[in-house]
Amino acid sequence: MELIITIFNESLTRPVFNLLVWIYNIIPGQDFGIAIIAVTVLLRVALYPLSNKALKAQRALQELQPKIKEIQKKFKNREEQAKAMMEFYKEHKVNPFSGCLPLLIQLPLLIALYRVFLTGLNPDSLESLYSFVQSPGVLDPMFLGLVNLAQPSHALAILAGVSQFLQAKTAFAKMPSMGAAGKGADFSKSMQQSMIYMMPLFMVFIAWNLPAGLALYWVVTMLFSLGQQLVVNKTFSSNKA
Repeated sequence: MELIITIFNESLTRPVFNLLVWIYNIIPGQDFGIAIIAVTVLLRVALYPLSNKALKAQRALQELQPKIKEIQKKFKNREEQAKAMMEFYKEHKVNPFSGCLPLLIQLPLLIALYRVFLTGLNPDSLESLYSFVQSPGVLDPMFLGLVNLAQPSHALAILAGVSQFLQAKTAFAKMPSMGAAGKGADFSKSMQQSMIYMMPLFMVFIAWNLPAGLALYWVVTMLFSLGQQLVVNKTFSSNKA
């Protein structure tokens, strides 16, 4: 277990911390919040091709839901249904698990950032800086002189929830009707409602007592994802026209 933690720290936590400090050093006024925003944008740009592909596949899967329900209704036998579904996904070049990819990408980064905000503001943590990253001596956790990002911020926690809501609402915008697909449609609709309304509440609950730096990171991440989702939605709408 200790080996896994060490590998995680050296491969993700330490590089993210060094990137954060390096940007903190070069930003005029050395604003910790601006540094977090810059790091978040850089990470999102680096992951853009992967996350954009996942969002497109997820949207394509959503568009195909009515046909998927027809297959499920037609084949009652589980084995026949599974075979028909696999052939359907292959035909339309859609990965049914692609929607999980953005979350899987975010989770390690969230853990790494949590560790950075938990211990990174300790002067001793500066010893983990690479030789080419200058030590600032002390990291000031203030954002615009108003918010201490090392402490919880209820305002940023609420903003994290709002940004999560906007992203989820956009992701499921203008979904095709499921028709009379029975319980399958009800379950799908229930899952969508949970993503739109429950996830933001869960995010607020999580961010309420955690360092505000994490909430700021999530706000910027969701706004970036919102922009990506709008582009993807527009692309699908244009293709339909």
